[in-house]
Amino acid sequence: MAALVPPFTHETATAKVRMAEDGWNSRDPQRVALVYTEDSRWRNRAEFPVGRQEIIEFLTRKWNKELDYRLIKELWTFAGNRIAVRFAYEWHDDSGHWFRSYGNENWEFDEAGLMQRRFASINDMPITEAQRKFRWPLGRRPDDHPGLSDLGL
Repeated sequence: MAALVPPFTHETATAKVRMAEDGWNSRDPQRVALVYTEDSRWRNRAEFPVGRQEIIEFLTRKWNKELDYRLIKELWTFAGNRIAVRFAYEWHDDSGHWFRSYGNENWEFDEAGLMQRRFASINDMPITEAQRKFRWPLGRRPDDHPGLSDLGL
């Protein structure tokens, strides 16, 4: 496979999306932060982290709140050094209430393939435990698990 740096092809953009999904499903803020530039700028809901340290702090808070987190990302479109994805993830709070969070992200990469900008829009929908669709063991989504389109999401 070609290097995962801009300008992206369909193959490299798809691989970049899966790599991001795998990283986030690790729920390891230190690991995830390494794919962003030192001065990466985010918009995530009402938070605006800047730089790897703030990203690590944000993700630590996120995964301390969003328990048993499982995520699926899907390529929406790409051009040059930008990729747009849609995603859904399931999680529960410390009271056992389950949610499915839906969203879109716009990503911009530097020439080395590190993400320098990430803009996310996210909505949460309460679900019951029985309505969950993401039931693989914590960690990487298995290759044979359906994606968002296959699940009708």
